[in-house]
Amino acid sequence: MHPPLATLARHALTRGCSPAEAYALLARRSRTPLPAARAICLALGIPLAETTIRLNDCYHALLAHPRPGSEADTGELLEALGVFDVPVTLTATELAVIDLFLVAIDAIGGIRPGHQHGLTRWFTTGNLTAAYLSLAATRPLPHRGNPTRYWTALVTAGELLLTTTPTPDARIERALAHCRTRATTRTS
Repeated sequence: MHPPLATLARHALTRGCSPAEAYALLARRSRTPLPAARAICLALGIPLAETTIRLNDCYHALLAHPRPGSEADTGELLEALGVFDVPVTLTATELAVIDLFLVAIDAIGGIRPGHQHGLTRWFTTGNLTAAYLSLAATRPLPHRGNPTRYWTALVTAGELLLTTTPTPDARIERALAHCRTRATTRTS
């Protein structure tokens, strides 16, 4: 008799497997992709309700009709889609930073779906530094964006973000300086 998938998932993750690798291992062994993916999510501590939503979103495309030998590729896709992203609890300051990011995103005047997906993943996992650096490297769209609102939101977000860690991140400081320059020159 084989141990339950949840036990195998926890074991694989504690032994250093990435979620994608653990998924591939479980899916190969059990030949049941949906329960394997669910076991990985639950072993990571993702609540069942959230796990169900995430897996429903990709079930037909990735899990309904698996091809033998595609478990590793499927695991990598599930990971890239954020299915295995563990949500973190954010502080009030971090939530305020995300609110400012949302103002900036709105002021861009349009955002690529891939960029939006990456930002959403960073918000979920609490990687606000990556989100800030990504937005600071972006420019509002000509004729559709609002540069003043965009750069002002990013300046405020950067200042708040610097208060969330005991040691200021030099990358954030550089990006903040860039945003301040953009805000004062009022160009896109």
